[in-house]
Amino acid sequence: MNMPDPQAMTKEWMAQIGDPNHWKTWFNMVPQPASNPIAGILQDAGASIKPEVIEQLKNAYMAKLTGLWADFMAGKTPEVKDRRFAAPAWHASPLSAFNAAAYLLNGEFLTAMADAVEATPHQKQKIRFAVQQIVDAMSPANFLATNPDAQQTLIETKGESLAKGLSNMLADMQKGRISQSDESAFEVGRNVATTPGTVVFESALFQLIQYTPTTATVHQRPLLMVPPCINKFYILDLQPENSLVRYAVEQGNTVFLMSWRNADMSMQHITWDDYVEQGVIEAIKVTQDISGQEKLNMFGFCVGGTIVSTALAVLKARGQEPAASLTLLTTFLDFCDTGALEVFIDEPQVALREQSLAKGGLMSGRDLGSTFSSLRPNDLVWNYVQSNYLKGKEPPAFDLLYWNSDGTSLPGPMFCWYLRNTYLENSLKVPGKLTVAGEKVDLSSIDAPAFIYGSREDHIVPWGAAYASTALLNPKQPKANRFILGASGHIAGVINPASKKKRSYWSNDQPVSARARAKVLSAEQWMEGATEHPGSWWPEWAAFLAQHGGADVKAPAKPGNRRYPSIEAAPGRYVKVRAD
Repeated sequence: MNMPDPQAMTKEWMAQIGDPNHWKTWFNMVPQPASNPIAGILQDAGASIKPEVIEQLKNAYMAKLTGLWADFMAGKTPEVKDRRFAAPAWHASPLSAFNAAAYLLNGEFLTAMADAVEATPHQKQKIRFAVQQIVDAMSPANFLATNPDAQQTLIETKGESLAKGLSNMLADMQKGRISQSDESAFEVGRNVATTPGTVVFESALFQLIQYTPTTATVHQRPLLMVPPCINKFYILDLQPENSLVRYAVEQGNTVFLMSWRNADMSMQHITWDDYVEQGVIEAIKVTQDISGQEKLNMFGFCVGGTIVSTALAVLKARGQEPAASLTLLTTFLDFCDTGALEVFIDEPQVALREQSLAKGGLMSGRDLGSTFSSLRPNDLVWNYVQSNYLKGKEPPAFDLLYWNSDGTSLPGPMFCWYLRNTYLENSLKVPGKLTVAGEKVDLSSIDAPAFIYGSREDHIVPWGAAYASTALLNPKQPKANRFILGASGHIAGVINPASKKKRSYWSNDQPVSARARAKVLSAEQWMEGATEHPGSWWPEWAAFLAQHGGADVKAPAKPGNRRYPSIEAAPGRYVKVRAD
């Protein structure tokens, strides 16, 4: 493409700073394009494109490029419809507009070539992903020499924006990641994760928080929340106005929540079995002891839902049924469609992880964060390169993005087991195929009523895969399961406070046979009969919890009990430990 080489541009920036040692750090922080993208990718994949198809694409490309050039020479400013080039400076200069239009045309050509590759579906997906990374990285908006908006800012600020941008970049290099939010604006326990509560138990793996009731009476059965161990729990307790934890407390639930420890080298040998046995099952026992209740309303979010479901199946094999109900939010049980993450999952990649981590070590939070950012590079990488570095702006204070940058590390053996047995081989859904904590796992043995939520635009857990859990759980009474589909994505769909009255959700209370639920198109069938409702799905969930919460009883006067006394105030120490 007729664009500056980003590696050369970056080296030039480093020369201006005067410290070449920073080059390696910067290079590792952002996606880097190859010099000959398509040829190299095809060679690595062992794939090819038919010569006649290449000829067709080339002819179409040359025709469009010729037309674009003719319009430019005639003084006609190209029309550019892309939000990356929405600033007036891009359209004020015919050359800048042409540069943007040429880039978009080149990107269109590379994408068309990727789509024309003859390869297996998984290979094509990997090729498309790699090409898209290159296309996004090569945008003229990403470089000062070709970004007229950044150049205008440079002139208007008399060079201050460049100085500030370089300062921002140096600061990010020290952190090893690109700042997405004003991190000085937030502090865990001060203005995020502030719902009052007490840590009543801790082990080497997690702390258990019991939240302070805000109602005179509570549902008899407590709610035990299991958040994902891949992220900090406070995505469920950001600020008071968007805290799912606080909402659950206000609805009359005695809420217990697991705060997973951020793994360090002392945890490098911990396994998936440990997360089930010493994690969720231990939390169930402590919650039962403190509350005096055998039955609990169980909750799992994302991988937390996968772990809690596995734990309930293990307990069922032991003759125990602690769940009065089960809530799963954006959770995989059937890994039939792993969405955007599928590009990272195949036998060679999983085997490589196993070789390095299966016997010990850590999957770092920084690497996990980079992986997720690469799924949406324009939003989570290049947008901040342009704003923070080229224009010298400070990122705004945004609690969700602050949380997003607060990553967690995972024990290598646990992570490798998870990759192979779920994402790669999809074995968890097969009754008896996996043994966890000494028991054969059969998810169909879990007969508690289930509230299952999916987000319509979720690229991490596609909603059809979330819906597939309805075919696995409670097969004897499928009508006891409830599926709700929310608007937006993996996080924003879940964190949709009822008080805000934003977005919408879909429900379908028409009976669907168990046979229909098991079909591949069952999600589409469900959607055909679904009804859209304005606002948040949270009240639907609150009603479900109330239905299975038992009688109303007096709220507990104090947290814990004699066996499990108070340790420290919520949110506890574990959540404050950063992976970096």
